[in-house]
Parts: sequence; structure tokens; C-alpha cells
Amino acid sequence: MVMNKTNMVYTSVQKQPSDALNKRCLENKEKNGRSQTENQTETQTESQHEEDGRDKWSGNLDFLLSCVGYAVSITNIWRFPYLCYKNGGGAFLIPYVIFLLICVIPLIFIEYALGQFSSSSVLTVWKISPLLKGIGYGVLIASAIYCTYVNVIISWVLYFLYQSFTSVLPWSHCNNDWNTINCHDTHVYNTSSGIQNGPVYTSPFGIQNGTVTTNETKKTASEEFWTHNVLQITDGIENIGGIRLELLICLFVAWIIVFLCLCKGIKSSGKVVYVTVTFPYVVLLIFLVRAVTLPGAIDGIKYMFIPKWHKLISSQVWGEAALQIFFSTAVGWGGYITFASFNRFHHNLYREAILVPLINGGTSILAGFIAFCILGYMANIKGMHVADVVDQGPGLAFVAYPEAISTFPVSPLWAVLFFLMMLTLGIDTQFGTIETMHSALVDEYPKLLRNRKTLFMSAICCVGFLSGIPYVMNGGIYILQTVDWYVGLITPMIAAIMECILIGWIYGTEQFYDDLEMMTGKRPSCLWGIFWKFITPTSVVLMIVFNMIQFTPVSYGTYKYPSWAVGAGWIISFASVIPIPLYIIKDVWSAEGTILQRIKTRLTSDSDYGPAVEVNCTKQVELLRLTTTERMVNDSSKQLEKFEEKMI
Repeated sequence: MVMNKTNMVYTSVQKQPSDALNKRCLENKEKNGRSQTENQTETQTESQHEEDGRDKWSGNLDFLLSCVGYAVSITNIWRFPYLCYKNGGGAFLIPYVIFLLICVIPLIFIEYALGQFSSSSVLTVWKISPLLKGIGYGVLIASAIYCTYVNVIISWVLYFLYQSFTSVLPWSHCNNDWNTINCHDTHVYNTSSGIQNGPVYTSPFGIQNGTVTTNETKKTASEEFWTHNVLQITDGIENIGGIRLELLICLFVAWIIVFLCLCKGIKSSGKVVYVTVTFPYVVLLIFLVRAVTLPGAIDGIKYMFIPKWHKLISSQVWGEAALQIFFSTAVGWGGYITFASFNRFHHNLYREAILVPLINGGTSILAGFIAFCILGYMANIKGMHVADVVDQGPGLAFVAYPEAISTFPVSPLWAVLFFLMMLTLGIDTQFGTIETMHSALVDEYPKLLRNRKTLFMSAICCVGFLSGIPYVMNGGIYILQTVDWYVGLITPMIAAIMECILIGWIYGTEQFYDDLEMMTGKRPSCLWGIFWKFITPTSVVLMIVFNMIQFTPVSYGTYKYPSWAVGAGWIISFASVIPIPLYIIKDVWSAEGTILQRIKTRLTSDSDYGPAVEVNCTKQVELLRLTTTERMVNDSSKQLEKFEEKMI
């Protein structure tokens, strides 16, 4: 498609949504250097760079799978079952599904549209309302903190994976050096078939190495492997201990894997997700078949799906359900804006806005169902109630799931498959988190970083590795629990509220509808505006209120943290909130006019906010009406005449 930007502009003549938007579209090209050259062909418009200087997904499935991989993470395996287990099982599912429908789907729709329309990441996208750019910096800080401990979880997975390459899984018995007198062999195997013969203990008491242990002190082999071998845990955060060399090596390997997958950006990660996103579901389905056949599984299923209705009057249940749906779907963390910025301008984003949150919620429920089957099995073995089986915390996936694996025929093979699944889940999450940071800073400082993307990515990975070292010390689990407890407490929900206020009341739903129509050729239903203006922001505000009222300080199992550690947790939480008011003060101070004039001016979109490519300034339906021959006409007067004829 041959174009001369001085002679021809594609605009909507009869139904232009906003003359100011058209002007911004043209000025944008002059300011950011992304103007179309005078000799570009139509095939180049569909090329991987689409003339705006950004990589593009090679196909729609790349984008969908990357978003699913970003949303569905290791925390779906251990965090959702843990919170469901903690909050009375089925009662937790009701607020979880409600918030999924009224909050997450509308918010993901906003984030997709913002990123795709402007081809911008979490910092530059705030040209739509410069006064609120501090939200972008807050999200960036939260993502940076989050990515450091996600790779620590991946390092645990790598350690379990390494230990799985053996004929007998080390967590399947109590004959190891790290086992204590309280270790309980939950099963023995028929060596010819690998089928469980039954529990060792048939009474409330059991004999292990000549010592009597009660149900209250018994620990399974998998629990002791986790605490005494993997973590070599200390008695508290006050005693941090030394570095676990094996975990440090695993952490280094984890960052190497992440770098290799991301060194070429979405060109490489967009292909990797075809394996890393689909593989976990194959393994989960296999585990589902095995889990439902375990003795006692029905007790766990009942505990999950039969609601304790009195729990619904507890604000803690509603608050934690809200926080979890935000944490697991990654709303307000910037990843969806970043991924959508790599879409072609006219990509139909409605499908992903619905599918991704539904797939994520369904995966959490599936993982929870499997976990509760296993918890019911463990309760049956121990002669205890389901609610009393496992200590709370991220160790759930590293205790309950390994316990189930050890009951499988050829258990080492299944262990390898399971921990490969966990590895792929963790890597997919890191793709989105690190790409959010990388793209944000590259877009913000293009002259410095755009031609040094690989070097910059290596620097991010090096800093991430060094930041993860405290987590792999003997007491590192206490630090990780603290960070995980506080990092997503406030910032993502503040970002979500401000996105709704921005679209509903500042930028305006009608203008946003025009933007969506320009991209997709379809105008959204007015129901979306009702959610964005009223229902979604109100529900998110209530989420924050629920959490603040019922919030309890961080704990790990029965261990209670000292006050200074709780204070450190609050510092982590507010580290990503402080940039928001600081940037507002700075921006208002540097503007001109009275205070109200400055605020009004800086809340209004910058002149260079809009589509990054000049041809995208027209509505899609009108652009499609132009033939290839007509697009090659350089004389603007002839072009406008032909365009008006088509409109008639």
C-alpha cells in the first residue's frame, strides 16, 4: 500500500468520532517517529511490525495462549485450594464466581482495549490521562517484586524434578536421613503392580522406629521431605540460616530458562506457549482420573462443594475470594495491557476478554477439586478431619500433590510429568510479568533501550536472580510468605478502580466505544458502560474494605511473625502505592494555571494518545470499504471524493 503522509490521510469523513482524536493520530506520528514511510506495500501493513515499531503476534492463538499462560500460574495449583480449604470449601466458590463475572471480565476488557488501541505498555498507555501515570509505576514495582519470588517457586519445582529421577521417590518413605521419629509411612506398595496395599496404621496410634506417635504429631513422608530436605526450614524468620546451595543452583537454572525463552521477545515466547500452556491440562486430567479413585477422596470433594453457609456472612471469605480472583487472573498487574499492545490494531479482542478469565477460573476449580480429593485421602490415612490435614501455605502443592504421586504405579514417571507441568506454569507467568517490565521501560526510554532489548532483558534476569537469593536461605520460606501475603494486597485493586473511573468518568464511555468501534468495527453494548461506571468499581472498593476490616497479619502454619516482620510486609505493600500520589503531586506542580486548571488539563488525554499507525485513525468498517487501487491514490482530493462515494 503506497502512502504519502503529506498528501493522504485515512479518516472517517461522515462519522468521525472525534476531530481531536484524528488530530492526535496525526500528531502522534510526528512526535514518536512511528510515521509510515512513503513507500510501504499492503503486505507490509500486515507484517510482524505493522509500521509502529513494535513486534506483533504471528497469529491470534499466540495471543490467546500467552494470556492464558499469564493468568494460569502455579498459584492456581496451591493458592486457590489453600484459600478454599481455609475458608470452608464450597462457601468460598460463591463469591469467587461472582467477582469473576462482575469485576474481572469487565476489567480485562478495558486492559485489552487500552493496550491494543494505543500499542502502548503500562507506562506510555497513561498518555490517556497523564496525571494517573503513577499507577503505571506502581504496577511496575509490584510486578518487579512478584517476579522475584515466582522464580523461587520454580526453583523448588526444579529441585523436586531432579529428585524425581530415581527408582523410588524420596518422599514416599521414612527411611531417609532427614526423617524424624514422627514420620508416617502412609502406604506400602506391591512391588509387582505398584498398587497401594493399605495404610500402615489401623488405630489412633502407630509405631515408627520403636516410638509411639499420636495422630497429632504424625507427619507424612512428603511433609518431612518438604520441611527437612527441600527447605531445611528454621524455627522462624528471626533465624534466617544459610543459603541452600541446591536451591541456589535451581534458582540460577530457572532464570537461565526464562532468559532463553524471552531473549527474542514475543517472537520466541509466542511459540513456546503452544507447549507450555497446553501441557498442564493434559497432566491435570490424568491426575483427576487418579485422584477420584483414592480412598477418602469423597470426603474432600464434599468439603469443597458443600458450602458452609454461615461463612458467607464473613467479610474475610468475600475479601479473600476477591483478592484471589485478582491475584490469579492478574487483573491490574499490567500483563494484559502489554500483551494486547502487540496485537494488530483491528484484532477482535472480545473473544479473549471472555475466554481468558473463564479458563483461569475453571482451571482453579479443577486444581482445587484434585487437591481436595488428595486432602480427603490424606485425612483418611491419618484418621483426621479434612480441615486438619495440611499446614496452610504454599507448601500445599509440595506436600499434598507429591503424596498422591507416590501412590501412582511407576510413580517417578508421574512425578516427572507433574513437576514439568509446574515448571511450565511458572514459566508462562514469568513471560507476562517480565515482558510487562521490559516493554514498559523500553517504551518509556526508546532511544536508550529499543536497540538493546536483549542486553536489557539479561540485566533484568541478573537483578532478578540476585533478588531471589534471600528466598533460598533456610528461613527463606518465611520471607516468601510475607512478600506473597502483602505484595498484591492494594495496588492491583487501586489500578482496577482507576481504570474504571478513567473510562467511565474521565475519558468517557462514548469515546471509548468509538475507540472500540474503530478497532473492531462493532460498538459495544451499553451494559459494558454500566459495569465500568458503577458495578465494577463499587465491587472493587468493597473488596478493599472487606480486606482491611478482616485483614490478619502474615502467618505460616502455626508460626506467628514478629511485629517488625509484619511492618516490613506493609512496607512491601505500600512500596507500589506511593508512586501514585507522588506522581500526581509532581505532575500538578509542573503544569501551568490554577490548581483546578492543572488537574483538568493533566487528566485530559495527551495530543499523542491514539493509534500508533496513521491508517488506523479511521473506523475499520470504512477502511475496509476502500479497494486496494483506491488505497494507492496519493492525491488527497481524489481520495476523499472516492471515499465519500463509498459512504453514499
